Amino acid sequence: MATKGNHLSAYKAENLPNGAHYNVGIVVSEWNKVYTEAMLGGAREVLLTAGVPDSNIVTHWVPGSFELPLGAQWLAEREDIDGVICVGSVIRGETAHFDYVCSAAAHGILRVNQDTGKPVMFCVLTDDTAEQASARSGGEHGNKGIEAAVGLLKMLDLRSSL
Repeated sequence: MATKGNHLSAYKAENLPNGAHYNVGIVVSEWNKVYTEAMLGGAREVLLTAGVPDSNIVTHWVPGSFELPLGAQWLAEREDIDGVICVGSVIRGETAHFDYVCSAAAHGILRVNQDTGKPVMFCVLTDDTAEQASARSGGEHGNKGIEAAVGLLKMLDLRSSL
């Protein structure tokens, strides 16, 4: 969502849904950790700002973005978890591996959403270069972790209003 000329990481704290009663799972890829740690920090910042108690934020690490869907499923299956944020970063290399990992992560995360009925946010950078990943994990194009946490709070709020 963060694209040139469109900085979507800006938000107003007073417009965030009250997160005081939510329990959030975050599953984070160890691969490209410099970017995933930055996005994790952005997501946590938003959740805490919205009133989610630190003790209600559960974070687990997985080896790479390919493993995010299963990690998300395990978290979403917990009765005490209301929603999950999946944080990853895949940077294009010289082979088709990029395409397979990105596709598997996207489809897997979508499936966890549908199978569990809980919001599971796709916070996976799929960039061509390290510079693009840096720009989207706290650089000039914002922080995708911030966007994912804002989106999760909005989805949780929607679910509780239905």
